[in-house]
Amino acid sequence: MPANARWVIPNYEPEQVVLLSNALHVASPLAKILVRRGLADPADARRFLKPSLDELNDPAAMLDMLPAVDRLLRAIRDSELILIYGDYDVDGTTSVVILSKAIELAGGRAIWHVPHRLRDGYGMRPEVVERAAAEGVRLIVSVDTGIRARRVVERANELGIDVIITDHHLPEEALPPAIAVLNPNRPGCPYPEKGLCGAGVAFKLVEALMDRLSWPTEKTRRVTESFLKMTAIATVADVVPLSGENRVIVKHGLDGLSQVRNPGLRALLDVAGFSGSRVPTSRQVAFQIAPRLNAAGRMDTAQAVIELFLTSDTGRACELARRLHDQNAERQQVEAGIRETCEQLRVEESAAGLVYYSEEWHRGVLGIVASRLVERLHRPVFVLGLNPDDGTAQGSGRSIPRFHLLEALEAMPDLFLRFGGHKHAAGVTLDACRIPEFRERFQGYAAGRLGPEDLRPELEIDGVLDFREIDTRAAEEVFALAPFGCGNPAPLFAALNVEVAGPAMPWNGKHLRVVLRQNGRSLALKAWNFAERAAELEPGGRVDVVFSLEEDPYASARGYPGWMPVLRDVRSAVTSARTASA
Repeated sequence: MPANARWVIPNYEPEQVVLLSNALHVASPLAKILVRRGLADPADARRFLKPSLDELNDPAAMLDMLPAVDRLLRAIRDSELILIYGDYDVDGTTSVVILSKAIELAGGRAIWHVPHRLRDGYGMRPEVVERAAAEGVRLIVSVDTGIRARRVVERANELGIDVIITDHHLPEEALPPAIAVLNPNRPGCPYPEKGLCGAGVAFKLVEALMDRLSWPTEKTRRVTESFLKMTAIATVADVVPLSGENRVIVKHGLDGLSQVRNPGLRALLDVAGFSGSRVPTSRQVAFQIAPRLNAAGRMDTAQAVIELFLTSDTGRACELARRLHDQNAERQQVEAGIRETCEQLRVEESAAGLVYYSEEWHRGVLGIVASRLVERLHRPVFVLGLNPDDGTAQGSGRSIPRFHLLEALEAMPDLFLRFGGHKHAAGVTLDACRIPEFRERFQGYAAGRLGPEDLRPELEIDGVLDFREIDTRAAEEVFALAPFGCGNPAPLFAALNVEVAGPAMPWNGKHLRVVLRQNGRSLALKAWNFAERAAELEPGGRVDVVFSLEEDPYASARGYPGWMPVLRDVRSAVTSARTASA
């Protein structure tokens, strides 16, 4: 965390914390988090802590769900060949798997297509529809794509193919002329959960389909739980808010990973280090599972991911999982090289929006590089590379919370051959000769909407704690708030005016271990990537700190408490009157 981060310290009534702590019979750290996050009502807090599958929304509430299910059922009953048109990322490939398996279980026939990231780029293409028509396809169902594919859907209609769009990206003013458009973000859709990822929308279609199949209750429950595992992985990977219905999906889906029958999913978990019944957390899904799935589409083709999850051959599943593992290692190396090149370039403090470009960069990893640069520089960033086949520049952008990336692109549509995305992530294709103009206009647009404070990272603190409030019970209660991620971040705490009880000890060249003391209680904190700031932790000094509590399975396996405090930021102790932010 950069040393200039702004701490946002909550200001709430202590009585609320005491009342909630007593009502739930929990320690004060958890009660402070719940109050800070708007869950001071005991009933609301209980529902949040123990989300139930009964809280899944009725899929019929989504606009166009009835005609979508009617058309899908007709295709299944008439043995029509159905094309599932997906995308190459985790969200898109898992959506293909979910819908393919559902159609198969319902007795239908489905084939699938995902674009090649480098050859085809994002989105639906007319030549794929034309090829499908020649193969006898009469129904196309898009997953995680299609909401802006008006011309492609028009071409499908000309060829006598019906189209069902399932997507979650923001639509254009005019929707594609499909027989059904399932997207909670389309105008007029009353569906209450607007934050579903693409796999979440596909899952709702499958839920509605199962409701019409007259399956025994036990079979419907079993299939639902199976699909929740895949949907949970996609939900975490696509960085949508882990609140509301998404929290239910991820909580139950990840819990279900303790028992996995799918050979591909089992092989993937094994190669990522989660053998047996060990269940990954949402953070581990984001940083250990999802990258292996995304690596296929980034470095080659995403078809291996879909084959991995659809195969029933254990040997083949292990082979594919190992290939994804190796491709991810290659991806990490390529990404690191590009990121280091970008980080060596000087950035003016006044530069509110950045565009990086090189003809030499591998286009498959540019989105990840953009994410890393946003984390480091805290401003919206696009990273572009050259498509040697047509001379266009292609790439991805990522943003900060206070800047809407898609709205920025929509303010300069004349620059692009293609673009799309949402608030915090987007992709573009443009003529390479127009990159200087894009850089200038993007910087100008961002500068008009972001001030110096917007470009300063914030730490949203859930509560100020005394070290005496921190013990194993408190830590375990905090972990009950998981799964953590977008919309439900891992809690952050502040401790004020604490003493540095000894020298910060370097560890592995870039990390620190430091002991802090407050009111007679000492805590040993790990400080990841903190070696450059060791001088701020002089022995005997008085400091304010921001820290988190994290699970430590390795310590737990050795018989020690299964948690650890982790230092996130430090500043000289502020002894004057406190304000809500500093």
